[in-house]
Amino acid sequence: MQATFSDLEYAAKKKVARRDRFPGEIDTTPRSALVTRIKPFYPKGEGRGRPPIGLERIPRTYVARQCFGLSGEGTEDAIYGSQATRGFIGVDLARGSAPDATTPPKFRRPPEKRQLTGRIFTAINEHLAIRGLLPGEGTVVGATIIAAPSPTKNRKGERDQERRQTKKGNRWRFGVKAHIGADAGSGPAHTLVTAPANTNDVAQAHALLHGEERIAFGDAGYQGAEKREENRTPSVKWHVAMRPGKRRALPGDEIGRIGEKIEKFKASVRAKVEHPFHIIKNLFRLKRVRYRGPPKNTAQLLALFGLANLLIAGLRLFALHAQGVP
Repeated sequence: MQATFSDLEYAAKKKVARRDRFPGEIDTTPRSALVTRIKPFYPKGEGRGRPPIGLERIPRTYVARQCFGLSGEGTEDAIYGSQATRGFIGVDLARGSAPDATTPPKFRRPPEKRQLTGRIFTAINEHLAIRGLLPGEGTVVGATIIAAPSPTKNRKGERDQERRQTKKGNRWRFGVKAHIGADAGSGPAHTLVTAPANTNDVAQAHALLHGEERIAFGDAGYQGAEKREENRTPSVKWHVAMRPGKRRALPGDEIGRIGEKIEKFKASVRAKVEHPFHIIKNLFRLKRVRYRGPPKNTAQLLALFGLANLLIAGLRLFALHAQGVP
């Protein structure tokens, strides 16, 4: 097949942009599993009207839209502007002005109505579990606040009752808090719970365990987790970080140095829960919630954390693919 001017221009690029690199990094997406989950809810094309198009392209388009924070129009611009994005979604511009060639497919009903993003999150984690990456015998729990616009910036000028504010350090934060349980060995998140920003971290600790752990780690915000009624399970041993003031008061003798080493070890394990947050906020650029209401924001977070799991497990998945494991 003869190369086009667009192909030659793309091949001559000196630097590969993130939008061009990303499809290769996320190409371990279990596409067939995602299509299987979506198919029962996808229109069959019966009756009058324009027939639905691109069932195979639905997961890939949704992945591109969520990871780059694109609107429908922005997705079309990305299709025209990035050859890598076109290849990932499966669009061929050589078909000219055919509507299904340049118009990205979309869900005709919001994904949260059918809990589709929850199915996507589950399908990705099952994909990782088959390959031995989830779940493990240890869980790291953690939470992050995703900011929201001012509570009175709406048509009525009234406070949004579904969100709350909390003080972190010396700064007041307003928004939604995402609580996750991540695998202590491989790092992907296996559980997600969303709550208002003022929700105490320890109150959600029990909901972040998958039930087969033997050990659980958390920061100082989870002090007392093992004493709560819902967490009194003898099979799980909690290792929670010492409060900063108490840690600073450790003596300078041998016992104090041992205690400091134990705290550093806890922190080294607990750091894994920060990796999904880094991907969500810095790579996927979710610095602020994009929707109103818990259902839509929870639906989006399920999809983003599922995709973040693929990036975290990417090197191991590529190694398995190189060995011939599907």
